[in-house]
Amino acid sequence: MNNKPQTLEQSVVAALTRYLDDLDGEAPSNLYDTIMSEIEKPLLATVLQHCDHNQSRAASYLGINRGTLRKKLRQYRITN
Repeated sequence: MNNKPQTLEQSVVAALTRYLDDLDGEAPSNLYDTIMSEIEKPLLATVLQHCDHNQSRAASYLGINRGTLRKKLRQYRITN
C-alpha cells in the first residue's frame, strides 16, 4: 500500500471521481454549487479552528477580508 501523502489536488480528484462513480450513471445536478459548498464549509471551520477562532487571522490565511469571512460563517452557520 502507498503510504505517501496525497496532494490536496490528488485528494480532490479521488473524492470527486468516487462521488461521480457512486452516481452510477445518473447525471449530477448543480454539481459546481454542491462541490463548492461541501468544500468551503469545512475549509472555513478548519482554518478558523487552526487560528484559535481569530477571525482576522483566519481571513488573512484564506486571503479574504474579515467581512467576507463573517458573511460566509453566517451563511454556513459556523459559530465561534
